[in-house]
Amino acid sequence: MSLPLAKRYTAAEYLAFERSDPDKHEFVDGDIVLQAGGSRPHALIAANVMSSLHQQLRSRICSVFGSDMRIAIPQARRYVYTGVSVACGEAQFEDAEEDSLTNPTLVIEVLSPLTERYDRGKKFKAYQQLASFQEYLLIAQDSVQIEHFVRQTDNLWTIEVITEPTETLALRSIQCKLTVAEVYEKVLQLPQLDGDA
Repeated sequence: MSLPLAKRYTAAEYLAFERSDPDKHEFVDGDIVLQAGGSRPHALIAANVMSSLHQQLRSRICSVFGSDMRIAIPQARRYVYTGVSVACGEAQFEDAEEDSLTNPTLVIEVLSPLTERYDRGKKFKAYQQLASFQEYLLIAQDSVQIEHFVRQTDNLWTIEVITEPTETLALRSIQCKLTVAEVYEKVLQLPQLDGDA
């Protein structure tokens, strides 16, 4: 399916196009934007995080989704893709296709030079329109840095920046933990921890 140039699209037109095209696109207030492919570090970090969270959540009513799950944000007129998302409680979708999640609890973005400004700014602001959205992680791929944003009861957000390879991050909204070492496994050379062989 091809798209006419210089046209504003409805959400329905976007979904019809997206579901018929092999590439991934985001929908931003009437515009359809092609998504770039990810790098090796980006893919490994997302896989490491997904694997850990999936193991921790296996016996709970939570679902862990990778980068192919689209998130619908109707209040911001957006459909976006993310690195990893988690919905705790029953996952809810926009329609019977079950390819547009509407209730993520946690969203994780692996930063890249092309998307970092967007992930920190307009995309984060759009996610905040979702009442279910409680925690946000921004993970650097070329250095040890994880920014952890948590929504407070007054709807303000706190931030913790983690830069130590030995640290553990507590994800309160989904009652899980991530260690920095597992996030960056096979990506960055981290110092050996005491007791490691």
